[in-house]
This record gives sequence, structure tokens and C-alpha cells, in this order.
Amino acid sequence: MNNLKDIEILQEKGVLVGVNLQSDKHFDYSMEELANLAVALDVEIAGYVTQNLERVNPSHYVGTGKIEEIKAFVEEKNANIVIFNDELSPSQIRNLERDLECKVIDRTMLILDIFSRRAKTREAQMQVELAQLQYMLPRLVGLHASLSRQGGGTGGGFKNRGAGETKLELDRRKIEDQIAKLRRELEQVKEQRETQRKQRRKNAMPVVSLVGYTNAGKSTIMNQLLAKIGQEDSKRVFEKDMLFATLETSVRNIELSDNKTFLLTDTVGFVSKLPHHLVKAFRSTLEEARDADLLLHVVDVSNEEHSFMINVTNETLKAVGVEDIPTIYVYNKSDLAGVKYPLVSGDNVWTAAKEGEGLDELVQMIKQHIFSNYVTCKMLIPYDKGGVVSYLNEAATIFSTSYEEEGTLVELELKEADFQKYEQYVVS
Repeated sequence: MNNLKDIEILQEKGVLVGVNLQSDKHFDYSMEELANLAVALDVEIAGYVTQNLERVNPSHYVGTGKIEEIKAFVEEKNANIVIFNDELSPSQIRNLERDLECKVIDRTMLILDIFSRRAKTREAQMQVELAQLQYMLPRLVGLHASLSRQGGGTGGGFKNRGAGETKLELDRRKIEDQIAKLRRELEQVKEQRETQRKQRRKNAMPVVSLVGYTNAGKSTIMNQLLAKIGQEDSKRVFEKDMLFATLETSVRNIELSDNKTFLLTDTVGFVSKLPHHLVKAFRSTLEEARDADLLLHVVDVSNEEHSFMINVTNETLKAVGVEDIPTIYVYNKSDLAGVKYPLVSGDNVWTAAKEGEGLDELVQMIKQHIFSNYVTCKMLIPYDKGGVVSYLNEAATIFSTSYEEEGTLVELELKEADFQKYEQYVVS
């Protein structure tokens, strides 16, 4: 059920409108991003109208004098839709549609519609639908403005408006019921996720989570790491140079050559002014990152706004409770930025993931972070405990093996939990 599809933004010609509040230095970039969002929905960009204001106009978002300019520009360009760079209130949408006499949508609607088209799994589809319905609920009156003009006959407008309001009430109840149903279903999915997480914790499997702005290269990094360890193609995740290519959380097992393994999870990318409802709806997906032992914050260093993108990502993570987790900053697309790579400095690494450059360095950094609790020792394991030897061959890094009179002598590196479990066999 893609409710915002009613707004039909296919093959439209749009004018983009933005208000630069208090000389925001990221304003130009946010308008460029708005254009990218519109293009992702096949909207042809007819042009831009911007205005500098101290605060937005509560009734029309832009100053009322600007309305005539937008209207004239829409007519001149033969556009049929006006797209605003912020989330509009129900009354702003109503007033703008009335005065501009054309369809009005805001940044939130654009993002929600892109998400609804990209969602592949049932969970992602439910999350998007929940956000759409929550967005629509207070805006029903605007969407049904035409109702008050429906009907005819005698008795004046009052009776007809009543009929419209009855329809509104019915719609509102339907939407509220659907929201409640989706919340229940998502709660069940969340419980399943929690069970899976508990199992991972029990297995003491370290979790590394990819986070970052949309289109920074998170899926590319995941695929290159999978290719590095010789994983079959079916494990690869979808990657494409487009906004929000990945909405589903992918979890992959990365097994390194020295038998060390960790789980790598890929999360949905962020964007500035990500709708509040959407962040809330995707909370359980984003919580995958909250349980991580390490975050890989992927940054498109070739974009001159990359510092701003880092801040947006960090603020969004904070909003869903992802805080105080060790982080490696992966400055990707270094080849396009003309900076030196591969390069490591502290917890920062410069990579060109598409070319596979900088991944060895990244793996080394990951190992230093998540395998620091590994212990190197010698164990003498009695011959009648062959099961222990075969387990360690699989789960640990064996440096040498020799067969003594009392049993098998192995020099190895293993995780703290296994060391404690088999401490009785330790000889040095």
C-alpha cells in the first residue's frame, strides 16, 4: 500500500523551492540534494526559486511576496509540480496548493516515495508504509480539500462539508487501524532480531557495522571484503550509484585466513533532513549498529560536503541510541578526491573500494579493534580429547603442532572465551 503514490510524481516537471535560513552554509548543497532526490523519481527539473529568511513563514513557508514569483515561474516553465526543500505543515500545503494552483510536495514526501520504491523485504516495506501513514494522518484535510467542494443540491455547503468530514473520519480511522497493525507486526520482527542478536552474543561473534551517508560506498566495501575472502557471488549485496540503493540490513559472515571470523552488517544510508517518522520506523533496523563492537563509518571523501555528511550521520545515529562505539572512519572514493591512498592514520583509512585499494589496511585495522582480546599460548591436549583439537583447528589460529607422549602440543592464538574454556590444557 503506497499511499503517497496518490501524489503521482512520475514524469513530472518540477520547480524546486528552498528557504535559506540564517545564511546556512550547507543550503546550496541541500538544494542540490533535493534535485538528486527529485531526479531519482524521474522528475524533470524546470528550475529553482530560493529566498533568504530569518525564519520560515508559518502560513506559506516562503514569504507571501514570493508566491507570485513562484507562480509566474511555474507558468513560464510549463511546470506542473512545486517541490519544497523542507517538511511542510498541513496548513502550509493547503495554502500553497490553493495559491499556486498546482501540486505541492515537500522533501519528506520525496524521500518516503524513494524509500517505498527501493524497499524489497517485507520488513522494509512495513517500515516505509508506517512512516508514510504517520506522515499522512495530520495532512488528510489537505489531501481531501476537494471534498468540501463536492456534491451539489440545496441546503448550502454545510451539509456537503459534513459528508466530506464523515469521509475524513472514516479515512482517519482506517489509517489509525493500519498504523496499529503495522506496529504490532514490526514489534514481532524486532523480537526475532533481538533473538538473533542474543544468539550472536552467546557465540561471542564480534559484529562490525557499516554506517554512513547514502551512496558513500558501504555496499561496495562489503562486496569487496566478501570477494577478498572468496565468498560466492550469491552472498554479494546490491550496489549501485544511486540514493538509498540499500534499505535492508545485510548480515554476512567474514572468515579471515587465520580462522578469525566476524559478522559484517550493512545499514540504510542517511541523508540530511531525514524524515523523523522514517528514522523512527527504521529504528529496529538501525539498532543493528547499536549492538556492534565496531563501526565502519564510510565517507565519500570526493564530495566537498563530506564533513557535513559525517555530522548528519553521527547525529542520526545518536537519535537512535548508537553512541560510544569504537569507530574507524573509512574515507572512500579517494581516487576521485585526488588524495593519497591507501593510507592509514590513527583510526582513519583512505580507500578506493571500487578498485579494491585500502582493503588490506582496513582488515588489519578491524582485526586490531575486535580481536585485541585474543590470547597466544601453548596447550597440551590428551589424545583422548581429539574433539578439542579439531575444534581448535577450526576456531583458532594454530602456529605449530607436535605429537608428544602425553598428547598433542599446539602453539596457538585463540579468543579469550575459548582460552578460559580450555585453560586446563595450557602449559605456557
